[in-house]
Amino acid sequence: MNHQPFKGLQVIELASVLAGPAVGMFFAELGADVLKIERPGFGDVTRKWKLPHENPSERTSAYFAAVNWGKNYLDLDITSELGKAQLHALLANADILIINFKPGDENKLGLNPDKFLQEYPKLLIGQITGYGPNNPRPAFDLVLQAETGFMSMNGTKESGPLKMPVAFIDLFCAHQLKEALLIGLLERTKTGKGGLYTVSLYDSAIASLANQASNYLTAAFEPHLQGSLHPNIAPYGETFSTKDGHHIVLAVGNDEQFNRLMSRLRLDFNTDLYGTNISRVKNRSTLFDILNEGIKKLHLSEVSSLFDSASVPFGVIKSIPEVLDEHSNQHLILTDLVDGKELRRVKSVVYSIQRDR
Repeated sequence: MNHQPFKGLQVIELASVLAGPAVGMFFAELGADVLKIERPGFGDVTRKWKLPHENPSERTSAYFAAVNWGKNYLDLDITSELGKAQLHALLANADILIINFKPGDENKLGLNPDKFLQEYPKLLIGQITGYGPNNPRPAFDLVLQAETGFMSMNGTKESGPLKMPVAFIDLFCAHQLKEALLIGLLERTKTGKGGLYTVSLYDSAIASLANQASNYLTAAFEPHLQGSLHPNIAPYGETFSTKDGHHIVLAVGNDEQFNRLMSRLRLDFNTDLYGTNISRVKNRSTLFDILNEGIKKLHLSEVSSLFDSASVPFGVIKSIPEVLDEHSNQHLILTDLVDGKELRRVKSVVYSIQRDR
């Protein structure tokens, strides 16, 4: 990226898999010098998480490249006295240290955050755990999706509980730690002191339940397997097929949008059953039948023209190749060097800045 607000910032990454490395790459993309330290002979475990057609002899996998661009790499045995000495030499000039050891392992490795802060009081330490600083359970995104309620909602009666296809809890946690470290950098400008900022995957997942949590806490509504349907809005999440075989979803959020939708489809409706959002939620199955009759008679081009002209929110269900091959998305795709090899990836930092001139 052209905007590099963290240029000159020194970041040490002692983290693996997805959440911790995603934090490191965030700083790397914005100009920081990020050094990823890996165990000699092993490295980050995701180096070996390869698709069947990837070259088994190469050190870099597509998965590893997704969150480790822009870093420098160092194989260092931090359990040895020489390795510990090298690490301390690096930390003496570092601004941020990212770690994600199981609770207790940092003490076994001689990496106690409190001791680091005594020696390097300006250091910001970002620590990720699975279940908090006192629980040594190993944490994987799938297990956390099961234990924090996501799988109880994701899927249908036919499919049963399903995990989300991306490790979202890792990514939620990474965003939480990014925010914490940004707050730490801001506070350091005022106090001159660093600190330890800890985030757990478990807490991040619970915090991300958002409206599903408040539906239960406020209205005692327990969400169950609901496919793509929204518990509070209709029609929202229903899937329809066009005459030429494309699949679309509707995300109609208010009465005005619904009225425009029905008008464009030239469909009459009973206002008592479908005139308000709460009535549409109650009667969404019969509403689906009415909408399905109208949409299945139209080609996708007709649906697009009708709905776009009326600002009716809808989307075409697209495959990953369709999305990434679209011309309009090419600005989000980069070709970068990872371990000296050219690999394509999607940007992780996608904001834009506009300044008055």
